[in-house]
Amino acid sequence: MGEIEGTYRVLQTAGTRLGAQTPVGVSTLEPGQMFSPRMQEKHMHVRVKLLDNTVEIFDIEPKCDGQVLLAQVWKHLNLIECDYFGLEFQNIQSYWIWLEPMKPIIRQIRRPKNAMLRLAVKFFPPDPGQLQEEYTRYLFALQLKRDLLEERLTCAATTAALLTSHLLQAEIGDYDETLDREHLKATVYLPSQEQALEKILAFHRRHVGQTPAESDFQVLEIARKLEMYGIRFHTASDREGTKINLAVSHMGVLVFQGTTKINTFNWSKVRKLSFKRKRFLIKLHPEVHGPYQDTLEFLLGSRDECKNFWKICVEYHTFFRLLDQPKPKAKAVFFSRGSSFRYSGRTQKQLVDYIKDGGMKRIPYERWHGKTQTSVRALTADLPKQSISFTEGLRSSASLSSANASFYPLAPSPVSPPGRPDFKDSSSSLADPLAPCISSAAVKNMATRRSSGAAEGPGTPLAQPPGSPALQSGPGLAVDSPQPSPSSQKSPLSLSPAFQVALGPAEQGSSPLLSPVLSDAGGTRTDDPEEPRHKRVPEDEAYFIAKEILATERTYLKDLEVITVWFRSAVVKEDAMPTSLMTLLFSNIDPVYEFHRGFLHEVEHRLALWEGLSVAHTKDDHQRIGDILLRNMRQLKEFTSYFQRHDEVLTELEKATKRYKKLEAVYKEFELQKVCYLPLNSFLLKPTQRLVHYRLLLNRLCKLFTPGHRDYADCCDALKAITEVTATLQHSLIRLENLQKLTELQRDLVGVENLIAPGREFIREGCLHKLTKKGLQQRMFFLFSDMLLYTSKGITGSSHFRIRGLLPLRGMLIEESENEWSVPHCFTIYAAQKTIVVAASTRLEKEKWMLDLNAAIQAAKSSGGDVSPEVMCMHSPRSTGEVVLEQDLEDTAQVPGGSLEGQGQHRANTTMHVCWYRNTSVSRADHSAAVENQLSGYLLRKFKNTNGWQKLWVVFTNFCLFFYKTHQDDYPLASLPLLGYSVSVPREADGILKDYVFKLQFKSHVYFFRAESKYTFERWMEVIERASSARGALSPTQDGPAHG
Repeated sequence: MGEIEGTYRVLQTAGTRLGAQTPVGVSTLEPGQMFSPRMQEKHMHVRVKLLDNTVEIFDIEPKCDGQVLLAQVWKHLNLIECDYFGLEFQNIQSYWIWLEPMKPIIRQIRRPKNAMLRLAVKFFPPDPGQLQEEYTRYLFALQLKRDLLEERLTCAATTAALLTSHLLQAEIGDYDETLDREHLKATVYLPSQEQALEKILAFHRRHVGQTPAESDFQVLEIARKLEMYGIRFHTASDREGTKINLAVSHMGVLVFQGTTKINTFNWSKVRKLSFKRKRFLIKLHPEVHGPYQDTLEFLLGSRDECKNFWKICVEYHTFFRLLDQPKPKAKAVFFSRGSSFRYSGRTQKQLVDYIKDGGMKRIPYERWHGKTQTSVRALTADLPKQSISFTEGLRSSASLSSANASFYPLAPSPVSPPGRPDFKDSSSSLADPLAPCISSAAVKNMATRRSSGAAEGPGTPLAQPPGSPALQSGPGLAVDSPQPSPSSQKSPLSLSPAFQVALGPAEQGSSPLLSPVLSDAGGTRTDDPEEPRHKRVPEDEAYFIAKEILATERTYLKDLEVITVWFRSAVVKEDAMPTSLMTLLFSNIDPVYEFHRGFLHEVEHRLALWEGLSVAHTKDDHQRIGDILLRNMRQLKEFTSYFQRHDEVLTELEKATKRYKKLEAVYKEFELQKVCYLPLNSFLLKPTQRLVHYRLLLNRLCKLFTPGHRDYADCCDALKAITEVTATLQHSLIRLENLQKLTELQRDLVGVENLIAPGREFIREGCLHKLTKKGLQQRMFFLFSDMLLYTSKGITGSSHFRIRGLLPLRGMLIEESENEWSVPHCFTIYAAQKTIVVAASTRLEKEKWMLDLNAAIQAAKSSGGDVSPEVMCMHSPRSTGEVVLEQDLEDTAQVPGGSLEGQGQHRANTTMHVCWYRNTSVSRADHSAAVENQLSGYLLRKFKNTNGWQKLWVVFTNFCLFFYKTHQDDYPLASLPLLGYSVSVPREADGILKDYVFKLQFKSHVYFFRAESKYTFERWMEVIERASSARGALSPTQDGPAHG
């Protein structure tokens, strides 16, 4: 990498300090003789676009360092706090690079004559009060104006309108509707300005009497609270290959997903920053990384991009954290290792002290409003140079303007659209083609408005005194006074001239330091700033459906591994399963698992090609999914026999756990492990349920495509193939789901035996309150096709439910009894030998229970079935017609199956436990709807009272959200049962100013989730709403679940 040459300070001659012209020698040309082309190459013209969109041309020597050009720009602008700014240019790959002061320009810019550099803010202080000069704050406001137009300062529409109103106040003064509308028609501040026009005018009406300086200050105060304030993205990926955005600010290195900050590595926690080829490495202090790796690795697009980001980090760290510039390393005698790049300007501490100590005389000026005006600092580039003195403008740090001098406004210049304008070479100072040119009269008029302390000649650039930042090119300035690190601020601050994605408005919010593993996925590509600023992935719905297939397939394969890998390992280790059962179980699961592994690999490969072609803006045969689906759906027909035997596997497994105590112990112990996040037997349903998912997703694709689409025929054929398979397995799936539910209840209920009986079907489970001598007592009810069971929680600390009563459906009557008992939502159940009064939590719950009970009673009457005599209940029957006022004493007697209570804590997120705590119920139809509405993918999660968004892999299944760090994790970090929750979009009072956010709420519990795209957001809302709406529907229970 070599050393950085020429890291020395440029010494000034006495003539330079006095403002004399640089001597060019004695001319030997005859009168009228022209320079030869060879001689003309000694100077070249470099174009620089300033923050007000005017373009200046500077003459420099071809081999000069970047500091020479920077010095000319600072001198032209009379800019004192110049260290906050820099010049940037676009390289061949179209990403922005800062001009290095200590490196020759021709070694940085490929064709300097044709290049367009632009002035930009390089270092954003966390507090605008740290800017000493009013003129500096004005330039910062122009930078933010540029960022708003180019959609780099992402914020809410209201915030953007407020910022624009302050910029408008600074431009044209107090509110005048006619002038405002005319100005906004001619000048563009926002991409969607027409939509925000009325808001801008409403805000502008409130700023009456506000000076331009006050308006600039308000712009900075509002902008610094935004999460995207001063952020420049660098697209990268983490170790898992997921795309992220890296940025750097005064506080450290930041990690973003889209425009949302998900991680911050503060300078105080970083031990070393380095790069190796395309890898950017962050080494943390030992006390910081804890159980995680001490070195974090990120992969950038190329070595040049990686080195460029590393240099920016070095400069930010030096500017904001160090008291003085680091001294350059001595050059190696024989060879060097690593880069010797160092920041070559002044630190923020040095700059602040320099201004406070009077190292540079300030230029007093005062800005005022004009109906068509834009302010600039110096308009004297073409005027004769002469020495000029300026009055010291003394003001406190809280002052927003100076009354000692005037600042001279110009005609406004609309911000130019993307693309380089045409330029004229006849003048050394050119305006942007879209900006009105400044007349000589205007220049003369402004030159006469100097303050009394200034010279009366035509405007003259400020002569730089010794030690002026404009003429310093080395790091040799020393400052002894210490500076505390500005670490108490929240706002990130790095400039972001590259165009970025706007997933949603990003307001201020301190994000907690997340685990490095949670570094996101899904960064933004910024290969070409002329293109739209959204993530360059395919925007057609087919791509997102294919991506949904990929995400859910990953979850499905993990579910199969619970049996094929984890449970197999547990039973083999303990030698707990008979050989015949081992053969039956794994011979019917392993082939299915291997098939889906290959299918997942094909989908992953196709999606990678699809996304890559989208980035390259090309069309190819890989931007489709129908051919893969058709081929694999046809192969699935060969596995029909395996799917049909899964109910036999479930039955034999249940029998074996009763017969073999060792297997029962292994089974129960395995269900308590984190990897078994659902009841174990429910994983046996996944293969058949997955076929239903394929059919639904293919149906969406077929509805999306037109008959002429190249994927239409394949998708229709694939849908036909999978529909044949699901039609064959429909009754098997219904039987399998019912068997799985009965088996689950058999394990979880204490006091009942032989719950699994031929012809018995599960109908509904849920919470009702039973009337007793103590009043209404909470009970858990289970409705089957031949009986109604009700239970209560066991002894304190137990998660099992104990049977309290069994009521046969034959001869049962249901009657409303609110008026009789004066209990809201209550009804009476008259059974053959017992009568009970129960109350539901809501009228809807009452109607659902009564509808299912009446339908089940009619079905039992027509079938003539009775309760199996083998079902055991702990209570003796009562006489018919007697209202049972139950004695609710704790039952400590030993009953069959009671020993289960001492065998460890049971999983608390099962449906029955959630119904108990949420005071609700779930029917068989609800379970069937939940099977069809499952989803997986990455979401950002935010709690109600926190500002940080955490990226997680989320799986929605069995009415529950399960959270993982990544899709590769084997077990969830946590779960959130959604029974009882409502789903909606955030209200204005919630203060969520992001796009694609949905809100989940149960009483005072509120969670916000943010999706990466509009399609993903709509899908999450759809599946959660459908699962919820199915629970609210009053569908007849005799109709089986629709899987057809």
